[in-house]
Amino acid sequence: MAEQQLRLLSVLGATVILICLWAQQALAATPAVTLPVPRATIAQGQVITLSALEKRRFRANRIDRFSVVPNINDLLGKEAVRQLPVGEPIPKSALRRREAVKRGEPAQLVFQDRGLEIVAHVEPLEDGIVGEIIRVRNVDTGLIIVGRVEENGTISIGP
Repeated sequence: MAEQQLRLLSVLGATVILICLWAQQALAATPAVTLPVPRATIAQGQVITLSALEKRRFRANRIDRFSVVPNINDLLGKEAVRQLPVGEPIPKSALRRREAVKRGEPAQLVFQDRGLEIVAHVEPLEDGIVGEIIRVRNVDTGLIIVGRVEENGTISIGP
């Protein structure tokens, strides 16, 4: 009886070892992906810079590649809409494009065409991100104008 128990234990032990070896090989065979992660906690509202990021490897089966940002360049200049923890992949839903102009804050309206440039002082009637079309009010005339938000925080109109 003791001999049968000993055989059973040795078979079970060998089985456990084989399963562990198989699992280890399966994990080693799982492809890895390199993703950008925060080097330090990124606070809500903070604009993401290159110095705030580093790269870290993750097992591909652990990451939902459709919901995290795979490329550092896609993060730069974006604003965190919630706190981003150290060393964790950054979800796409945790980011937004930074507003280049804010409602009520003075801005410049620029018209350029064939060497002619006209600049007017305006008040944005809404927040705007780069490339977005927003309404602004000319502070001198009260006229409401529609223009495109530019990278430098101006609003452009015309061709």
